[in-house]
Amino acid sequence: MPQGTIKRLVPDRGFGFIKSGEDADIFFHRSELQGADFAALREGQTVEFEIGKGRDGRSQAVKVRLAQAA
Repeated sequence: MPQGTIKRLVPDRGFGFIKSGEDADIFFHRSELQGADFAALREGQTVEFEIGKGRDGRSQAVKVRLAQAA
């Protein structure tokens, strides 16, 4: 499962972006967050996610959850 860090959050709109490797930033919507409250997320946190398609057909992060500490 890919990992990345939360690069930017837009709390009033309910979405954010994940930085993962060399790829472009990946959009995620609060509805795809599992096991955590969107309001508690902070930039720089490590997350795990899968890549899926959004309603507009573009790639986005789905099944987003905070990564477990090693």
